[in-house]
Amino acid sequence: MKTPKRIQPLIEDGLVDEVLSQLMSGKEATVYVVRRGDEIICAKVYKDAAQRSFKQAVTYNEGRKVRNSRRARAMEKGSKFGRKQQEEVWQNAEVDALYKLADAGVRVPEPYGCFDGVLLMELMTDEEGSVAPRLNDVSLTAEQAKEDHTLVMQNVMRMLSVGIVHGDLSEFNVLVDECGPIIIDLPQAVDAAGNNNAHAMLTRDVDNMTNYYGQFAPELLETQYAKEIWAMYEEGNMDPDFELTGKFEESNESADVDSVIAEIKAAMVEEEERLERIRDAEEIDE
Repeated sequence: MKTPKRIQPLIEDGLVDEVLSQLMSGKEATVYVVRRGDEIICAKVYKDAAQRSFKQAVTYNEGRKVRNSRRARAMEKGSKFGRKQQEEVWQNAEVDALYKLADAGVRVPEPYGCFDGVLLMELMTDEEGSVAPRLNDVSLTAEQAKEDHTLVMQNVMRMLSVGIVHGDLSEFNVLVDECGPIIIDLPQAVDAAGNNNAHAMLTRDVDNMTNYYGQFAPELLETQYAKEIWAMYEEGNMDPDFELTGKFEESNESADVDSVIAEIKAAMVEEEERLERIRDAEEIDE
């Protein structure tokens, strides 16, 4: 097929030898099957911000750190240079997340690097060597649904154990091969510690997957994995190898609002007394 304009520089640099076919086109990128030497891999070409239809990008970008202060200021001002830098941050977020998640034992495609807005990564295939199907195209037995749901929940927990929430997890962002589910599409991956929406996004991710698998195994709809996983995270007890149960007991203890208010007032009084001592000392010095 004709070489897409964005992939041509990679061919000229010897990073890709040939574009074989277009695999899919989504809201934030178009994915191609390419040849690199004897390997058949993927080339994910990110769309420009004006072409992307991914909604609420600002919500996902919250908490993403930019080390270079000049770049950070430019991004805040929204200048042409700043918008270019923001695009690079968006594109590099996926490759960074893939490396981090692979190290954490999460099933994701192996990344090979991001070059001028083109992410090269492993092509996931099935037993016959064909491209692995997306979960929404696979028919499951009740037993298989329960087994794969458990694996996905384990992967969600492992993601959070390294501070990452997928943010857009659904049956359209999971591939399936003979070993089970593979999580894909991570440019919107959220920094759990730096994003105020992380809890809500994790809950939505878990609910999306549970509702899908629940079509084949309705008993899954009664599980509470999101609450169980987030409680572990808040308590600082994340163990990527912990065997989740899907059960969670809500606390029956009501918040002691009066005690909290009393502590705040006591702190304010203490601070006022400290300031008063400082003022008295300054008057003595004078």
